[in-house]
Amino acid sequence: MSNPYLCPTCKSNRMRFTIIDQNPRYVRLDPQTGEIVNELAPDQLDMFHQPYKGDMYLIQCGICGTVESEERFVKMAQHAHK
Repeated sequence: MSNPYLCPTCKSNRMRFTIIDQNPRYVRLDPQTGEIVNELAPDQLDMFHQPYKGDMYLIQCGICGTVESEERFVKMAQHAHK
């Protein structure tokens, strides 16, 4: 997270960003009520419950609101710097 960013949408913001932490919760729901019956640790998942494979955090542009992976903002800044 120590790279320059540039918003890929508005192409002007290099300073104002929101870092969105994504903390997955693994749950089992009651099929009738939708209530959480059980919350599982990542090492307790059975073979039918896929672990989360997405980004641990996302970046939001503080100007236009675009939400993307950090890599997209970093690549845009690198491309614009050349």
